[in-house]
Amino acid sequence: MTPPHQSMESRVGRSKQRYNEHGERLVAGVVPLSADRRQVLVVQSGGRGGWVLPKGGWETDEVSAQDAACREAWEEAGIVCCVQRDLGSIPEMRRTDKVIVAGAAKASYHFFDVTVEKEAIVWPEVNKRTRKWLSYAEAVLAFQQRPELLEALNRSSIVR
Repeated sequence: MTPPHQSMESRVGRSKQRYNEHGERLVAGVVPLSADRRQVLVVQSGGRGGWVLPKGGWETDEVSAQDAACREAWEEAGIVCCVQRDLGSIPEMRRTDKVIVAGAAKASYHFFDVTVEKEAIVWPEVNKRTRKWLSYAEAVLAFQQRPELLEALNRSSIVR
């Protein structure tokens, strides 16, 4: 059963994507924690095959980054979550030559500490992504090449 107000289709494309004044793509995401805060739920990256936190573009028809983050959590991980805390903005720490404004980072991330309330059996990207629970130590290893994800994890309330 689809949670209320949740589509079974993932949004695609960037026609509604938000950018800040520096040309950075605005990305919203979650650090999805178990009820006891001892594990974080990660999803397989769509492009590179590694493990990442659920995240994606904050679109112009979404009122807040929190709304976008919870939508991404549903689309990518099939979870319904409860926001516990705003973890703030984190600049992308990987440099790229694909920027809109010279010298700008590729993206600016805004993460939220959330508790997973429900894991669906079927969700929009069930055929594209695998999900799994990791301990803090396992997640640190998984995010070695993604410093912005590690920063979000470290700002969260996960038990270390």
